[in-house]
Amino acid sequence: MDISKKSRKELVRTSKSRSLKRDMREISLNSSNQFLKDGKPDADAYIEFVTEFNEFINHTLKPFRAMIEKDLKL
Repeated sequence: MDISKKSRKELVRTSKSRSLKRDMREISLNSSNQFLKDGKPDADAYIEFVTEFNEFINHTLKPFRAMIEKDLKL
């Protein structure tokens, strides 16, 4: 991937930015996985998120089709 000299200089300058590093560290320390509860995956939280997100984007539901498989392996 070729980038211009101007872009390269900007990337180098940005990589040395103390404020950017501080901001990224702060974001990392304050982030959390909203789908974990007591360190374990919370399926209900995930389902609630997906349901509300689909409603937000006005996603129409598809009719339910039962899966008919005889040999399912994980």
